[in-house]
Amino acid sequence: MNSTHTLKSRKKSKSAFNIILVFLTILAFAITTSAQNYRIVDTGQVEYYDNDSPIAAPEAGDAFYGQDAQFEGFQPTYQDNGDGTVTDLNTGLMWMQARGEKMSWADAYLMAENLELAGYDDWRLPSIKELYSLILFSGNMGTNEETSSPFLDDSIFDFVYGDTNQGERFIDCQDWSSTQYIAFTMMNDSTVFGVNFADGRIKGYPKYQPGTNNTEPYELYARFVRGNAAYGTNDFIDNGDGTVTDQATGLMWMQEDSDEGLNWEEALQFVQTKNSENYLGHSDWRLPNAKELQSIVDYSRAPDVTESPAIDPVFYVSELEGGEYPFFWTNTTHLDGPPNLQYSKAVYVCFGEANGWMEAPPGSGNFQLFDVHGAGAQRSDFKAGDPDDYPHGNGPQGDVVRINNYVRMVRTADLNTVPDQGNSGATLNSFVLHQNYPNPFNPSTTISFDLRESAQVKLEIFNTNGRLIETLINNTLTTGHHSVEWNMENSNINQLASGLFFYKLQVGLEEQTAQMMLIK
Repeated sequence: MNSTHTLKSRKKSKSAFNIILVFLTILAFAITTSAQNYRIVDTGQVEYYDNDSPIAAPEAGDAFYGQDAQFEGFQPTYQDNGDGTVTDLNTGLMWMQARGEKMSWADAYLMAENLELAGYDDWRLPSIKELYSLILFSGNMGTNEETSSPFLDDSIFDFVYGDTNQGERFIDCQDWSSTQYIAFTMMNDSTVFGVNFADGRIKGYPKYQPGTNNTEPYELYARFVRGNAAYGTNDFIDNGDGTVTDQATGLMWMQEDSDEGLNWEEALQFVQTKNSENYLGHSDWRLPNAKELQSIVDYSRAPDVTESPAIDPVFYVSELEGGEYPFFWTNTTHLDGPPNLQYSKAVYVCFGEANGWMEAPPGSGNFQLFDVHGAGAQRSDFKAGDPDDYPHGNGPQGDVVRINNYVRMVRTADLNTVPDQGNSGATLNSFVLHQNYPNPFNPSTTISFDLRESAQVKLEIFNTNGRLIETLINNTLTTGHHSVEWNMENSNINQLASGLFFYKLQVGLEEQTAQMMLIK
C-alpha cells in the first residue's frame, strides 16, 4: 500500500494511492513559465526556544520572536511508492528508500549510473541542495543513539546510526552528495560535500582517508535520486531597490547584510526593528530558516579559488578582518549536545571558509586554523556568550566560535512583481495568481486570483505531459478578486489518477502557471 507522510502533525495518511505519482519532467517544466522549480521544504521545527531552554511561543515585540517555528512553509510530505522508492510531493524528487551500504564517492557515482530501481534507470547521486531538501530540524543529536533522533523522516526513509561496535561514532553515518568543493579542506584534501542526518550538518568530507596518499577511499552512504533536474538552480533578479528575488524559490532577499555581528537574540530583534521601519518598503521580513539560507549558497564559488564568498555576486557580503567572511544566522535552533546544552545553539551557514582549529600533531599544543568543512557548510554556533571563551573553537574539528554572526533577511516574494527594463523599480503585472487551496487536495480545490483591471481571462488545467485537462474560465472578468473550484466529483474527468497538475492563468497577453497535487 502506498502512503503519504506529512511532517509537523507526524500523522500517516490512511488513504491508498491508485498509481505511483508522475512528477516534474522536462516537458512539464517547458510548459511552466513561472513555476517555482526549487521549492524549499519546511524544516519541521515546531517548538520555541530561548538561549538555553524551550519557551512558549513569543509574541511580536517580545524577545526571540521570529524564530523558525513561527513560520510554516511547505510541510514535508512524502509518498511511499511501495516499490523501494519515496516521492517528495513538494520537490518532485523521487528517492531511493533503502539505506544501502557505505561506499567511496567514485563507487557511488558508478552505482547511480548502473542502478535500475522501480522501473527507472535515470538515477543520480544528489546534489548537496537536493540532499539537504530532506533535512528536518525536528531531529536532535544527544550523547548517544538512545538520546538522539535523526534529522530525517525515518518513518519513511531507512536510516541507521554509526556502528559503535565497529569503532565508529554513532554519528558516523553521513551521506555523499555529487557536489565537490572547488577548493581543498584540511591539508589539501580533495573534498565532497555531504549531509549528516545524525547531527544535522553539511560538511565537506575527503574523497580519501587522510594520510593515505589518495590510496584508501573515504566511505559514506549514498541515497540516489531522480526527477526534477532543475531543483537547486537559482533564478536571481536584482530588483534595483536593495532586494533580490529568486524566482526559482519564490523568496525575496535583502541584497546587503547587517554589516555587524549580532548574537542570536539580537539577530531576531534586528529583523523586528527593520519591519517596524518598513525596510525597503516591506514589513514582513524574517530571519531565514536553515533551508532557506542554504538555498542561496553558490557551490561554484570559494574564497581560495574565486576570491569571493560562495554566493552569487548580486549579493553584497561584508568582509571581516583578515579577509574572512561572516557566518550568517538562521532562525533555526540546532538541538545538539548534552541536556544542559541542547538548546544553546542555532544554525548558521558559511559563505566563506568553514574554519576550525586543529591541533597538529595531536597533543602538541600547536593549533592551526584550517578550512575544515568548506565554504557552503552548515554548522551551528552558541546563541550567546563570549567568543574569547573558545580560543581553539568547539567540537572535534575545533569549529571557530564567533557567536556574533551576520544577518541577511528574507521574505516571501510576490512573483508578479518584476523589475522594469530600466531596472529603476518594480512594475506590477495586471493580475496576481494565488496558490490553490487546499494543496494537495481530494476531491476539490479552489484557485483564486486578483485582477487589477477588467480583462479577457482563461484558466486551464494541464497534466505533466502538457495535455489540456479542463478549461475552468474563458470569459471577460471585472477588476477584483475571483475564485473557482475544481471538483473531481462534479467533473466529467473524475477518473483522473493521483498526480501533479498545472493550472495556467492567461490575462490578456500575460500568463502564469502554478502546480497542484491531486491525491486519491
